[in-house]
Amino acid sequence: MSQPGADPDRSPIRVLLADSAFRRLWGAGGLTNSMRWVEMLVSGLFTYDLTGSALAVSLVLMSRAMPMLLMGALAGALAESLDRKRLLMVGQAAQAVGALAIAALAAAGLLAPWHLFVNGAIGGLAWTNELATRRRMVAEVAGPQRIVQAVAFDTMTGSTTRMVGPLAGGLFYQTVGVTAAYLIAAMLYLIALSLVHGAAHSQQRRTLKPWRLLSDIVEAARIALAHPALRMVLGITVVMNVFGFSYTGILPAFGAVAFHADPVGIGLLAAAEPFGALLTGLALAMRRGAQPGRGLLALGSGGFLCVLVLAAHAPSLPLAVMLLSIGGLGTAAFSSLQTGIVMMQAPPEARSRILGLTTTCIGAGPLGVLLIGALADAQGPRLAITAMALVGLAALTLVLMLTRR
Repeated sequence: MSQPGADPDRSPIRVLLADSAFRRLWGAGGLTNSMRWVEMLVSGLFTYDLTGSALAVSLVLMSRAMPMLLMGALAGALAESLDRKRLLMVGQAAQAVGALAIAALAAAGLLAPWHLFVNGAIGGLAWTNELATRRRMVAEVAGPQRIVQAVAFDTMTGSTTRMVGPLAGGLFYQTVGVTAAYLIAAMLYLIALSLVHGAAHSQQRRTLKPWRLLSDIVEAARIALAHPALRMVLGITVVMNVFGFSYTGILPAFGAVAFHADPVGIGLLAAAEPFGALLTGLALAMRRGAQPGRGLLALGSGGFLCVLVLAAHAPSLPLAVMLLSIGGLGTAAFSSLQTGIVMMQAPPEARSRILGLTTTCIGAGPLGVLLIGALADAQGPRLAITAMALVGLAALTLVLMLTRR
């Protein structure tokens, strides 16, 4: 394994990509995340075409985040004791099997929204391990001097997948259909599995004592709540996932009602925010000097919520796409520092557990998805997005007040 911090004159990205383990983990994350967003858009479009209900779409998409709320803290505790590489590979294998099952059902003409809900839950279980396994492994490979750069580069790649994935999903749905889309997803999940299998990885593991899992989680929560920076990460993660990112749950309805957009146009809407996040992620990955901290986390989160209000009332699809792209500047800062601050501030022996708590906070997103879906059905997508973003700004202000010291 290379020593990322050994040569300060080299580009941070070049140093990271020189490490085989980093390349494999980074590549596996890119493939897996791409197919996750393809699946989410295809399942949302299929459900909306079948039911005409934004709430039904929200329920299907909610299934991917629900395991994070229910299992996130437990996944973090298990990742301290079990082999993180094997946990990651099991999740990728499960997603491949699920995608193949959906493709078979679609080919037979038997696919129903509840099938997509179940498959989403399987994918959500794999997603639950993302922070505590693959993302932690990425940060560990990078070394302590380049944690934020490594996470930012990985986040930039994630933003790219969130941009390309929905575009590909809209294109697949409109051209080759559901069956082919899920077959492609299954194939790429298997490629990601092979990449992780070849990555060198070692870890110090705690002895697994099932009867102590609950006390281990409580201990991690106590550590996080006693530390202002970690407390802020958890609070802002809840705010962003409940009130900010929940807008993605009604994008098919928003695009169709507000702009009469076709599936490709809706894919453009879904890709806009990740495009802006890609640019900021690249800047953070190439940044040298002191690691950024809480100020940038708060600024990026608040800026995104403000832009979301403007995008909800955009008079045209191109303007909405441009505004969401600007909002992506804030989400990149949030995503990079969400993991980076934990890896820099949390005790090493508790990092996976605190990342698991962060995953639980991400899992609060389904509450926002359900709420915004119900609001969209009752009052329309524009008002639903506006109301959620404004409440999010108020909640963010409260979090900042509670974490000043």
